[in-house]
Amino acid sequence: MLAPFQDPFFQRALLAALLIGFTNGFFSGFVVLRRTALSVSALSHTMLPGIALGILVTGALTQANAFIGALAAAMFVGLGSVVVSRASRVAQGTALAVLYTTAFAAGVAILPLLDTATELEEWLFGDITSVSDADLWIAFAIAGIILVFSNLFFRPLLLTLFEPSVAAAQGVPVRAMNYLLFGLLILALVASLQAVGCVLSVGLLVAPAATLSLLTNRTQWLFWGGALLGAAGSVGALLMSWHTGLPAGPSIVIVLGFFFLLAFLLSPKYGLLPRMAAAAHRSP
Repeated sequence: MLAPFQDPFFQRALLAALLIGFTNGFFSGFVVLRRTALSVSALSHTMLPGIALGILVTGALTQANAFIGALAAAMFVGLGSVVVSRASRVAQGTALAVLYTTAFAAGVAILPLLDTATELEEWLFGDITSVSDADLWIAFAIAGIILVFSNLFFRPLLLTLFEPSVAAAQGVPVRAMNYLLFGLLILALVASLQAVGCVLSVGLLVAPAATLSLLTNRTQWLFWGGALLGAAGSVGALLMSWHTGLPAGPSIVIVLGFFFLLAFLLSPKYGLLPRMAAAAHRSP
């Protein structure tokens, strides 16, 4: 029963799951409230061409160039879409779609040129069991940045999300808050790269708060409840992966998706089954 906790690789993976699950679960509140899940999906896929470009430039696939490449690509596409929308009449979603598909196409074009293309699977779907001490320090630093800035600017960020015109009238720098939100979102995506990979990272940034939104109307719980759910789901999935042999990255997303479906079915106020029972009770 205690065997996994005596394995140094599992110990590092456990700490990484706690850090990443808690941080991304907390930040998922902003994603759900802003209703930008599709944007998160686009940015998560943008990390792949960044990694591919990093390999092409350096000639090797390492933790450092993977993180730097993914961060640079996501920053370019994410913040670039904000700049384009601010400087033209093109909507941010449209700009994001153009930049994202262009970057992804460039990544696909680069892949055949790489000798390490087969090793990219770890970065596509994650391998949290292979995290190193350096990866843990990176995850800890990113978690600290996200949590500190999210809480420091919590009220202006929420006001910008709900009422940007009111926020501007009250002196909130709305444009700066939008840049900050996108920057923190990209950091959260990069933090989850090692855990669940490019393809599945959107699950960690949407599922926790989406689940809590079915259980409560309190905004605070979307954040702190999402953080606890993200951490618990990640750790539980890691234990499940150890005992079943399933890959850890997909297991994390499967567990969080199961929590969401359970909340959708059983939530006393918003659940499908309680509503069906209430409708049956009202019918003659």
